[in-house]
Amino acid sequence: MKRYIVSCLIILTVVVLAGSFFFKDYWEHRFDETIARQAVVYRVDPRLVWSIIYVESWFRPWKIGTEGEVGLMQVTPLVARDWAHDTGLSDYERQANENVVEFLREPEQNIQIGCWYFEKLREQYRGRPAETAMALAAYNAGPSRVDDWTKNDANLSESEFIERIGIPSTKAYVTNILERYRTTKPPEGPK
Repeated sequence: MKRYIVSCLIILTVVVLAGSFFFKDYWEHRFDETIARQAVVYRVDPRLVWSIIYVESWFRPWKIGTEGEVGLMQVTPLVARDWAHDTGLSDYERQANENVVEFLREPEQNIQIGCWYFEKLREQYRGRPAETAMALAAYNAGPSRVDDWTKNDANLSESEFIERIGIPSTKAYVTNILERYRTTKPPEGPK
């Protein structure tokens, strides 16, 4: 009887470990095609978008942030409305104005808007050595803070810029995403 219980526990442990591995892989890569599709439209590396989503929401489309950010890329309602207005499509403007939370919970739209906003921020830092780190900091803390951290020296190296980030949570955010971005396999593109 004792051997039977030990055998059952071993089998159960193997099943649980295997299940958690496959579930985690599924969970973290179920939006890879959507990420790749939207990232290419806005000329953002899909691995970077994947890394932002990993840190922002861990792939939970329903997540609401502490400041009202919504969805996978934690897009703010204001950014969603700006994007909808920028498209010139009245249907998007109507949806964003009527129920912005539901609008942003749709993964394809959320990732599209997040990529659009990230690229819009990145344009401000194009060509600088710390371009990606600056865009990430702006995505997290706002472009005015990045301006404060780069006063008198717009051409900081990435490590110099990260050292100047004055908000510990933003410094950790930028560092975490950059590390994940540089060590993660790329998401699969559309099939």
